[in-house]
Amino acid sequence: MQQVKAGIDAGGTLLKIVYQENGAKHYRKYPIGELDSAISWLKMMAPDLDVALTGGKAHIVQEKFFPDGLMVPEFQATCEGARLLLLEEGKKLDAPFIIVNVGTGTSWHLVNGEKYERILGSGMGGGTFMGLGALVTNEANYEKFTELAASGQKGNLDLLVKDIYESDQAPINGDLTAANFAKGLSVKHSPADRMAALANMIAETIMLLTLQAAAIHKVKEVVFIGSSLIDNPLLKGTLNNYMTMLSLEAIFLKNGEYCGALGAFLSV
Repeated sequence: MQQVKAGIDAGGTLLKIVYQENGAKHYRKYPIGELDSAISWLKMMAPDLDVALTGGKAHIVQEKFFPDGLMVPEFQATCEGARLLLLEEGKKLDAPFIIVNVGTGTSWHLVNGEKYERILGSGMGGGTFMGLGALVTNEANYEKFTELAASGQKGNLDLLVKDIYESDQAPINGDLTAANFAKGLSVKHSPADRMAALANMIAETIMLLTLQAAAIHKVKEVVFIGSSLIDNPLLKGTLNNYMTMLSLEAIFLKNGEYCGALGAFLSV
């Protein structure tokens, strides 16, 4: 049996695994509730396994399955994994740039050459999308939420700038939100509209915090990663539109949700 090395990112929502076999990297993810079966599969597939761990639940995985596993700080793993993915995609960012990790919550990291630091954090993220999504739709499925969001109209719930100015010329883009969910008691709306408004609220909050961070640190390039962007075209597209509006370059990495696991993998 050949020796295999792996990086594991045990987060609040997902378990992400990057492992190397026959010289090639493989990516797998599971709901965190399937942790036991996922790790059991990995150990069965590669009994002679070198592993590094990161993420909020990494200590649980270490204690239960890999007592000799290397622990890697989450922010270090995230930034190093993102830098490798940028190189693999041929994207060379010479100037300082910001990594926005949209996971269960959202964190911002400033990368400057070989240095990186966490500069900001917010509770707004995928956990918000799932939790509030369940409350406003009575559903409990991520794929259903993203499907609803993509088909809804945020303007049926959000009070937009153009709603306030009506026929007058608005001083800013009329499609921007003046107040999230402000039409909730006055206008008929569907579950799809609620999810579209929710995705927009999350995107706008992330956008505003990103704009402030970019201005403070004089950054023009923003790299978006994280599990909450998986198969979520509305959230991803809205973020991209806002970044363009603000004259910031948005980069969405393929396999960006695996940055933490990949950074851990590099430490093996």
